[in-house]
Amino acid sequence: MSTSGAASPPEQPAVFTRIRLADRRDVPNIHRLIHQMAEFELLTDLFSATESSLSSTLFPSPPLLPFHSFTVLILEISQSPIHNAAEDDSDLGFRPLTRRIALKSVFADPEASIFASPRGDGLVVAGFLLCFPNYSSFMGRPGIYVEDIFVRESWRRLGMGKMMLAAVAREAARMGCGRVEWCVLDWNKNAIAFYEGMGAEVLPQWRICRLTGEELSKYAVDEEDSAGRP
Repeated sequence: MSTSGAASPPEQPAVFTRIRLADRRDVPNIHRLIHQMAEFELLTDLFSATESSLSSTLFPSPPLLPFHSFTVLILEISQSPIHNAAEDDSDLGFRPLTRRIALKSVFADPEASIFASPRGDGLVVAGFLLCFPNYSSFMGRPGIYVEDIFVRESWRRLGMGKMMLAAVAREAARMGCGRVEWCVLDWNKNAIAFYEGMGAEVLPQWRICRLTGEELSKYAVDEEDSAGRP
């Protein structure tokens, strides 16, 4: 005589994420992510970065301590649990963060092969964050400025952007920083609502001032030379 129990409910689909420090091997993916970000923000006319310029400026040798200079965090995803290999146990003081994220349904990432992680093991790069230190004279304390945060379209609205910002906020709090700052385009209402939901204050009274291109190059000339000598 055979018996049968109730059927087990199907396991909910999920992906596994890891946030880690980037290195030179990640430059091709970082370059592609920055270009996608420029497209999303309708600013491709300002995009001039090359893999060479990113490699030389973001990853000097010997490497600098993370969050004390330019720092890039890489967001990777996998269909199976991610094990932090020895090479990921950074001696620079940042412990990779891993998490399981439940999905409502299984879906494909059409760019998975393009964004394959240089770390292998079927990992795919889903996003990145670039930040660097700044300083508040009013507070008399250092801070961290987030220049870029970007998640590829296939992996948005799953909390991954919040995970990267939270990783920076964690390090800032541990370092005794006074604040973490970033900018958001005024038309990006979804992002503004997301940041406010994290507890961030959006400051409408501030505007970015920028010198770049030819206007910046003018200042390479000495004041005497630019004024002309008798």
